[in-house]
Amino acid sequence: MRVSVSWLREYVDLPADLAPADLEQALVNLGIEVESIVDLGETVTGSLVVGEVREIEELTGFKKPIRFCRVDVGDANGTGEPQEIVCGARNFGVGDRVVVILPGGVLPGGFAIGARRTYGRNSNGMICSAKELGLGDDHSGILVLPPDSPAKPGDDARPVVGLDDVVVEVELTPDRGYQMSVRGIARELGHALGVPFRDPGLAPAPGATQRPAYPVEVRDPVGCDRFAARMVRGVDPAAPTPSWLARRLTTAGIRSISLPVDITNYVMLELGQPMHAFDADRIAGPLVVRRAEPGEKLTTLDGVARTLVAEDMVICDDTGPISLAAVMGGETSEVVEGTTSVLFEAAHWDPVMVGRTARRHRLFSEAAKRWERGVDPALPLVAIERAVRLLTEHGGGTAGDEILDIDHVRARTPITIPADLPTRRVGVEYPPARVAALLERVGCRVATGADRLGEDPGEVGVAAGGGVALTVTPPTWRPDLTDPADLVEEVVRFDGYDRVPSVLPVAPAGRGLTWQQRRRRAVARALADQGYVEVLAQPFVSTELADQLGLPADDPRRRGVRLANPLSEEEPLLRTTLLGPLLGALKRNLGRSQRDLALYEIGAVFHPRPGAGSPPAMGVAHRPSDAELAAADATLPDQPLHVAVALTGEIERAGWWGPGRAAGWADAVEAARVVLAVAGIPDERVTVRAAEYAPWHPGRCAQLLVDDAVVGHAGELHPAAVAALDLPRRTCAMELDLDAVPAAPLRSGPSISTFPPALIDVALVVDESVPAAQVQRALVEGAGELLEEVRLFDVYASAQLGAGRRSLAYKLTFRAPDRTLTVEEAVAARDAAVARAAERFGATLRGA
Repeated sequence: MRVSVSWLREYVDLPADLAPADLEQALVNLGIEVESIVDLGETVTGSLVVGEVREIEELTGFKKPIRFCRVDVGDANGTGEPQEIVCGARNFGVGDRVVVILPGGVLPGGFAIGARRTYGRNSNGMICSAKELGLGDDHSGILVLPPDSPAKPGDDARPVVGLDDVVVEVELTPDRGYQMSVRGIARELGHALGVPFRDPGLAPAPGATQRPAYPVEVRDPVGCDRFAARMVRGVDPAAPTPSWLARRLTTAGIRSISLPVDITNYVMLELGQPMHAFDADRIAGPLVVRRAEPGEKLTTLDGVARTLVAEDMVICDDTGPISLAAVMGGETSEVVEGTTSVLFEAAHWDPVMVGRTARRHRLFSEAAKRWERGVDPALPLVAIERAVRLLTEHGGGTAGDEILDIDHVRARTPITIPADLPTRRVGVEYPPARVAALLERVGCRVATGADRLGEDPGEVGVAAGGGVALTVTPPTWRPDLTDPADLVEEVVRFDGYDRVPSVLPVAPAGRGLTWQQRRRRAVARALADQGYVEVLAQPFVSTELADQLGLPADDPRRRGVRLANPLSEEEPLLRTTLLGPLLGALKRNLGRSQRDLALYEIGAVFHPRPGAGSPPAMGVAHRPSDAELAAADATLPDQPLHVAVALTGEIERAGWWGPGRAAGWADAVEAARVVLAVAGIPDERVTVRAAEYAPWHPGRCAQLLVDDAVVGHAGELHPAAVAALDLPRRTCAMELDLDAVPAAPLRSGPSISTFPPALIDVALVVDESVPAAQVQRALVEGAGELLEEVRLFDVYASAQLGAGRRSLAYKLTFRAPDRTLTVEEAVAARDAAVARAAERFGATLRGA
């Protein structure tokens, strides 16, 4: 929302010497986020003058239309001769007055203007658009001054276009729709600065007449609980929009279109009441306000033909829908150049309906933005009166005496709030009389029992201390005030957020991280130390992901939890595996020219509980009981914590030092081993064996077990899954269920021997189908207590070993804690280790 301070001053008595910094602080203190406060006079330096176009020469032979203009800028250029300027815009003609910046000037953003030769002509300065002047977002054409502007060529253009003003831009929260207007912001400033505020929403307006301004039938009073209209006939179709009105629209970022349409936009910005102007001569028959019929068509003002659904609301005449209610009008009834009879409409629409319609049609108009946040239902007649007066004053015509007002608005429901609730919730002492005064300042009607609270502050304080409840009726312009918590927020906001102390809770002694939290942090550090980069992917997946990963039809990972209100209809399910979102992040990085990637994520997956049903309904009046909480928890999906990695490209970079190495399935398996090691699981409790498990390659997939319980899989992804996800060949991945990994056992400190080790290498020939990890485990079991370490350092295969055979070379380290081992002891331990491997896998010593 952008608004000029001069407009605000019409309704709130801001101090004459109010500095921009003080204005910003006043808004921030009320919880309004200020995007910017710009003194427009300081945004443009140099000579910015009014110019009158004298000649236009069309230049040809270029890729786009170019015009060579001679513009009268008076004596501003020091010569009095017309200024020669090259311009590409085409929305102005000879005789139009425009805004010209002369050489030496600087436009917003530091854009310096000089004299240069371009398109074969000398260009001395620039004819400016509203966007170039920082007045709005319209860059479609030059800013042309209205014919009634008194400015002459050579005059300073700053006051003419509003560059002598201060513009405030605020970012509003979705629940505060009343702030999307001059009325709302002026009201807030009046509260913040303690200065008088004159509410334009309380301006007198005539009520409904027995004879309506136009025949209208409202068939859905829930979707439209108020509809007002009034006719103005005999409007001058050539009447221009007043310069001051057009300037304010431009400042707010709205393009001037025509006088009737500009007036509706102006009233919307001023009061917060969206309106619509119909060409009454183009309406066929009575108007009907109803829900759309599925499949009905409507071409809106943006030229798009839209197919309507039953939830949309439309305004119809005898030809069918002529307006998508509360969002955008239709082409068949819009105000055009020859319009002389204007029917102004101001209504009140259901915000939920408007929000859904705007999102369904991707049509976020300024009106829809206000309707979905809530609009004051008391405004339609005031807005109609304001629009009619502006049109008859500046466009001629005669306002009809007939006024239509179909009013089904329900009175606001009072809210009961304990007088001491703000004190209990916030921790600041708010006397009951202070609470009542602050709520009345908001615009609420406050009462306790049958008496008005605040007439006798002393008595009220005593009564409230005994447990008196306040009955609060919110004002019509605050639809966001619906329960006691909202009122507490308003009390704190108007009393001052700075009065609320910042107090940190005292941490209870003797508590630290749980072992699960320590494990998660250790896993994250270990993977980062291995060169993996953490990603935080959204937990939402598409329904096609299971097919892309090649999951079997009976795989439990196919059964996902469907979201009732997904952020995207393309991803309506919660993930049952980390691989989908993680591989999606991998693909996005590949699309940004990253070729060597090692990513990891730690997060929850979601498995639905069979027969869980729906959660019980729980209100907010009191804390749910333990039984209600247990029933609600029983409906939640299981959410085990998983860790996953994905690799592609080179794991070791190539360079002058060597050829490098591509990431392979063994790296994914090693990542799983690292995770289990930092989780405190001894290596002898970990088993790695071949498996077939989607989406991994059946010949390059490892199953990881802890104490014979499967905790995860690692390896190279299946070629079909890689192709479906558009990933590089031989992409590898690993996923472990951290919740399935048992807690680390208690360990005693290691004993360190001071005696020298005995180092013996053994090379065992086994079938290539035998996992090296299982051979290593057999060596450990056979060697006994003297074995300190065993490490695989070579894998070899050749024709001499025989088909289907390979050699595994291990380095064995033997050491005794109390003596130096003899050769016989070390050799005996080695032989026992080899014997165990031979017994279990038929291993033979290479070369024996």
